[in-house]
Amino acid sequence: LAPYRGWFPVISSLCCSNFVYFYTFNSLKALWVKGQHSTTGKDLVLGVVAGVVNVLLTTPLWVVNTRLKLQGAKFRNEDIVPTNYKGIIDAFHQIIRDEGILALWNGTFPSLLLVFNPAIQFMFYEGFKRKLLKKQQQLTSLDAFVIGAIAKAVATTLTYPLQTVQSILRFGRHRLNPENRTLGSLRNVLYLLQQRVRRFGLMGLYKGLEAKLLQTVLTAALMFLVYEKLTAATFTVMGLKHSRRQ
Repeated sequence: LAPYRGWFPVISSLCCSNFVYFYTFNSLKALWVKGQHSTTGKDLVLGVVAGVVNVLLTTPLWVVNTRLKLQGAKFRNEDIVPTNYKGIIDAFHQIIRDEGILALWNGTFPSLLLVFNPAIQFMFYEGFKRKLLKKQQQLTSLDAFVIGAIAKAVATTLTYPLQTVQSILRFGRHRLNPENRTLGSLRNVLYLLQQRVRRFGLMGLYKGLEAKLLQTVLTAALMFLVYEKLTAATFTVMGLKHSRRQ
């Protein structure tokens, strides 16, 4: 069961995060585009804004999620402090009690930089979608799955080094020697990137990318597939004509 450690907080975080992102993105798009054809530039801007809102609202969930997922894992680095949480509520309680409420927003700075990940993902997805809809009337399930996978693969590859730093900062139990200080967020992003390059070389910035791609690409492909189907079903039930080209 070790590969499924922390599955419940992951699902909870994904549900909240995807809801906030999709709701914000589509609400802003409806206000800005107003029935007109969208553009790649607009999709990118909307994706960034939706990403910032998502990060500020859901980072505490991802901090707890990261710690619960890594709890009980054996680390080679002796500077990492082990944790002992009984569940989501207990994790929130212990973090606030021992580290202060701001610790729930550990890794916010790289997370804000990483808003370009979903923004790039949506930009590519919407771009591919518009090109396909010029040749056919609507997307098929396979179309949504494939272009969702491609869009996420591109976004993940471009932003992976920052995602690595984000995970380290969210875990928050790593200390700097010799001062034995707990890592902060803003001032240590570049430090952590430099340390990985020194220790593993330039390719160390992409260590673990294969596993990340397998997880995120499949997740995003399925997410976009379900998203398209639910959107179409919702407009059908409401008796509205959904413009697929937006």
